[in-house]
Amino acid sequence: MKKENIILEAKDISVRFRMYDRGLKKYQLEVIKNLNITLHEGEILAVVGASGSGKSVLAHGILGILPSNAELGGEILFEHQPLTKKLRKEKVGSEIIMIPQSVTYLDPLMKTGKQVQGIKGTKQQQEQAFERYGLKKSVSDMYPFQLSGGMARRALISTAVISNAKLILADEPTPGLSEEIALETMKHFRELADSGCSILMITHDIEIALKAADTIAVFYDGQTIDTCTSEQFRQGKDALHHPYTKALWSALPQNGFCVPENFLRKEYSE
Repeated sequence: MKKENIILEAKDISVRFRMYDRGLKKYQLEVIKNLNITLHEGEILAVVGASGSGKSVLAHGILGILPSNAELGGEILFEHQPLTKKLRKEKVGSEIIMIPQSVTYLDPLMKTGKQVQGIKGTKQQQEQAFERYGLKKSVSDMYPFQLSGGMARRALISTAVISNAKLILADEPTPGLSEEIALETMKHFRELADSGCSILMITHDIEIALKAADTIAVFYDGQTIDTCTSEQFRQGKDALHHPYTKALWSALPQNGFCVPENFLRKEYSE
């Protein structure tokens, strides 16, 4: 990881959704507020937190795929340049790649092999990725509806890892995978990062994230409330600082599922 080379910055990000109640009275639902992250070249940054804390919304904001009723505030920079609509058109799909949370992102009308190859990938690269993730050669000629959930997930991961992207956004990449394949995915992510790719990994699975991540960013109530190294997390609760991060550590299976009474209440926001 080259600390001096910043690939992605999100500064004071806010996301509000225009909503209507039953009386058709308009109001704004704020799901992200004053959120900040920094991702360096060759770094794997794992974003963790409860459902609804703004993790996936951040990824969609970076890609510019928020719904039409969303308002994005703050600044997003890719290699120190504002990530404008024009720059996204140039970079997304080539230098910026997404592994989406939902397998429905696969094109239902295109065979899986062609989708994984994309525009710049080769059949050889696709076959190597399939072999690595336990997908048979015959999967190349299948359509997405013919795949199981786990197979579709592995195909999506293959799509990203055969690219020469500078930035991969991985939104919950491991659900539905066996432990063996999930660990192989983390190993491959680590190899990509060591070769210079930067990875923003959104996950609920802190245990699997610790296998590869350099840094853990903790989201709570739409904010980044803590950032720590993976090494601090591995060292234990005493090496952590924020009360919510300590609570997350205590709630891990190997730490006895010890969930503080106020863990699910909004008592940690600053």
